[in-house]
Amino acid sequence: MPIKVQSNLPAIKVLENENIFVMPNEVALRQDIRPLKILILNLMPTKIATETQLLRLLGNSPLQVDIELLQMASHTSKNTSPHHLTTFYKTFDDVKGETFDGLIITGAPVEHLPFEEVDYWDELCEIMEWSKHNVYSTFHICWGAQAGLYFHYGVEKYQLDEKLSGIYTHRVLNPTHRLMFGFDDYFRIPHSRYTSVRLDDLKKCAGLEVLAVSEEAGPAIICNKTGRQVFITGHAEYDRETLANEYYRDISRGLNPKIPCNYFPGDDASQTPPMVWRSYATLLYTNWLNYFVYQATPYDLKELLQKYPH
Repeated sequence: MPIKVQSNLPAIKVLENENIFVMPNEVALRQDIRPLKILILNLMPTKIATETQLLRLLGNSPLQVDIELLQMASHTSKNTSPHHLTTFYKTFDDVKGETFDGLIITGAPVEHLPFEEVDYWDELCEIMEWSKHNVYSTFHICWGAQAGLYFHYGVEKYQLDEKLSGIYTHRVLNPTHRLMFGFDDYFRIPHSRYTSVRLDDLKKCAGLEVLAVSEEAGPAIICNKTGRQVFITGHAEYDRETLANEYYRDISRGLNPKIPCNYFPGDDASQTPPMVWRSYATLLYTNWLNYFVYQATPYDLKELLQKYPH
């Protein structure tokens, strides 16, 4: 089934070339079904690339998904054109009176800052508080996961000695959890970050369950007991070349980065990285959409406000 987006979003051409079914708004309006309403708060500087990555995964399910893109009103993006943002993105004021089946909060390159020093932190806190009542399930990614864990559970992030970058192997701790249905005992996904959360801190939170860990990358998939908050510390959505592009960018900035771990064949940056995580990424997002959004959310989203009043 398709994802529904504005008909001229740049990601459409890329996804259609990959045979992913994308439905323009005008076609979807003729269908007599209720699609899932998913809001994507895109905090990444590479907004168009991130849109494409997430839509690719959300579009690879049997469910029709209606996408809205959200930007921060309190932050000016330096890497995306104002025309793209005004054409395809809304601000929180535009959507705060609505309800959504799901919300995705992406990562952001602000890990070096304390949370409270991020220029849009207050606005993000307002959105995360709003999500408790107006969104059924929220999916947090990388820094977005760290921000969500800090806001909802008081879990601190810690600076790493060096950047964690590469493709890491993870062990599934609870294979019977619905978010992990279909996963092998071990799986790989990318990580790219300078900070981390600690397993011991997560274990102290009675409302959380750690579902997958990596010896090198630490806790990777965390879910609260209700399934209404999911935290992914890595970037399952990344494309084949994303870590390479970040590596070359860091070189150009004079940061002398280490070559991403387990990524380039033979650690040779001239080689094409193999794609070894796409199936797990697809399974992760499909499980979230199916078991924690579609199967659980009320048909009439107004019931969210009755069940979880302010």
